[in-house]
Amino acid sequence: METQIARVFKPGNQGYFLFGPRGTGKTTFLKQKYPDAIYYNLLDYELFRQFSSKPERLADVLREVKERTVIIDEIQKIPQLLQVIHMIIEEKRGICFILTGSSARKLKKSGADLLAARVLKYSFHPFMACELGERFNLDEALEFGLLPVIYSSPEKATAIKTYASMYVKEEVLDEGLVRNIGNFSRFLEIVSFSHGSILNVSNVARDCQVERKTVEGYIAILEDLLIAYRVPVFTKKAKRILIKHPKFYLFDIGLFNGLRPLGPIDNPGSIGGSALEGLVFQHLTAWNSYRGDNNKISYFITKSGLEVDFVIYGKETFYAVEVKNTSNVKDSDLRALKAFSQDYPEAKPVFLYRGKYRLKKSNITCIPVEEFLKGLDPSKAGII
Repeated sequence: METQIARVFKPGNQGYFLFGPRGTGKTTFLKQKYPDAIYYNLLDYELFRQFSSKPERLADVLREVKERTVIIDEIQKIPQLLQVIHMIIEEKRGICFILTGSSARKLKKSGADLLAARVLKYSFHPFMACELGERFNLDEALEFGLLPVIYSSPEKATAIKTYASMYVKEEVLDEGLVRNIGNFSRFLEIVSFSHGSILNVSNVARDCQVERKTVEGYIAILEDLLIAYRVPVFTKKAKRILIKHPKFYLFDIGLFNGLRPLGPIDNPGSIGGSALEGLVFQHLTAWNSYRGDNNKISYFITKSGLEVDFVIYGKETFYAVEVKNTSNVKDSDLRALKAFSQDYPEAKPVFLYRGKYRLKKSNITCIPVEEFLKGLDPSKAGII
């Protein structure tokens, strides 16, 4: 099924890095787009052994190659190959390198900027609703997320549970990113409660029974593995006293549901609200990424408790977006957007909810969230 869904990602004509978490469909996309490319997958142990023991072997096997596309999957496994690739590019034989990675951590340390002037950098994301079209089901997306590897699985619930475990083993444990895998596994479970909320590192550290510095390191690992984001507060020309702590989001709702433990006292409504907000966030992130990261995504919160979930700000873009897991629009739901509009009349306020009808309340556009997600298209400059 994954191969039948056209992705909206449109790369340029030169070589590029394509970063994205495992399971987002990078390899499937590239094999479809470049069927005649020379392809190396560094997850193949024999290939990994050959190139890691002697990185210059890549230059040897490509010695007579000209005017071809060469794809190297999971380049972070052997960062030393970047120097060899740089040398081959300098020979100007017309070889176009496409390098994929599910982690930026090793590449940062090894100097991936070496190729910055010659190789573009893109990000790949889970499915967007506009890619799925009529196949998009909001309730299923909120339960299982939109990772292609999960979406195409006949056993979605089981696949979600194993996805986090795969990352722990293959990315964290095998790469030696943490010393105590038990502490990190406990951290993953505890930090899932922060999804869609203000991130209080001290509280997470206390619940994990580790030092604050350790938790800060763990969060940095999640960001380098491209599976979590910290969203800053929108502070431009602020007229009110603001809270400065970032909010925290996992990159896909399926991962959130896979990590988040449920118990008798959990409130389904609050969990559903976090999931809905996270689903909107991952769509906004993908939309902005595929458009070239031209906008900044932040949120707005005052010390008095007024909060707007997302502020999308760019050279020609300014939206304030509030997301509510409700089927009706109440005046109290719009209070924060109205306050934000008073401070920033240039912004277009948008309220997303679980109802059926598009409405206009004062200057606020109220849109059913499913309609909004299906209409969010990276080929369009605006979000509505």
